[in-house]
Amino acid sequence: MSSDKVTSLQVARLAGVSQSAVSRVFTPGASVSKQTVEKVKKAALELDYRPNVLARAMVSGKSRIIGLVVAYLDNQFYPDALEKLSNALQDRGYHVLIFMTSNSAASIDSVVDEILDYQVDGIIAASVALSSTLAKRCEAAGVPVVLFNRSQDDNDLPFVTSDNYSGGMKTADFLIAGGHEKIAYIAGWEGASTQRDREAGFTDRLKQSGLELHKRGVGNFSAEIASKACRDMFDGPKEDWPDAIFVANDHMAFAVLDTVRFELGLSVPEDVSIVGYDDVPVASWPAYSLTTVRQPANRMVSETVGILMEAIDSSNVTPKRIKIDGPLIARNTARIPNGWQNET
Repeated sequence: MSSDKVTSLQVARLAGVSQSAVSRVFTPGASVSKQTVEKVKKAALELDYRPNVLARAMVSGKSRIIGLVVAYLDNQFYPDALEKLSNALQDRGYHVLIFMTSNSAASIDSVVDEILDYQVDGIIAASVALSSTLAKRCEAAGVPVVLFNRSQDDNDLPFVTSDNYSGGMKTADFLIAGGHEKIAYIAGWEGASTQRDREAGFTDRLKQSGLELHKRGVGNFSAEIASKACRDMFDGPKEDWPDAIFVANDHMAFAVLDTVRFELGLSVPEDVSIVGYDDVPVASWPAYSLTTVRQPANRMVSETVGILMEAIDSSNVTPKRIKIDGPLIARNTARIPNGWQNET
């Protein structure tokens, strides 16, 4: 075989079809018969032909690439969600590029610049907030953006989240029904909308029930920092210790559980109840059996991909702002109120 690059015309001649038929075979979603697909792919394999995706993108104006932006992967919710997002996008004929960033404005700006250089058809920002200026730059470039598991006040930015405020309220109701009175909270990164909404729902419901938050710490979505925040809550007279702690996500809740059990020597839930948020797979493991609020990841992914595809197909869509309710799943780390039944 010659070292010269094989062309689609050569594949067409060998397969006995037109050059445009070869192009359609390698264009996701294009109309082409099964017989033509078989002939073209057989010829392509024989000639070791690979379609030039970038050249096709220049002609069509579509790269079939989606940029996925994520700030951190320590929380198991995000690797699982990114896998679901990638699979769903690939089922639609799109390729996925994942970009890591921090939550600093400078870092997000530079990453978005890089993404736009790849001529992506759309962007999904997971665990990342975009400034209004940055969102307008993407809009000017004709690249739609959807926020996943983040919300913003900007009405022009579509987003999909779980109903974090409702989840916080459910947690407060659950702990109050379990007879707790000295209820504490360990916050995540305070710049995150998910964190703010979870805490707001939680503390609002406590106040409505005549209770004040007993103690508050900041875990910054870090296991190590959450452990310290937990230790600080028990660094004082025993009568001032919390009898329940709501932790802003499961990643921190696991660290809090380990600290309470193995450093402080307390029993869970006899001495203190622990509730997390996300319901990542590890939460159901017997070693943790964590009571937690479930984020409906499959529905969140489906809505996110649907919104993005609609925005790619039409520039005149009204931005959707979707919050999906998730159930509280009671396991062994919190006192279970009489008559409680988990939602199915």
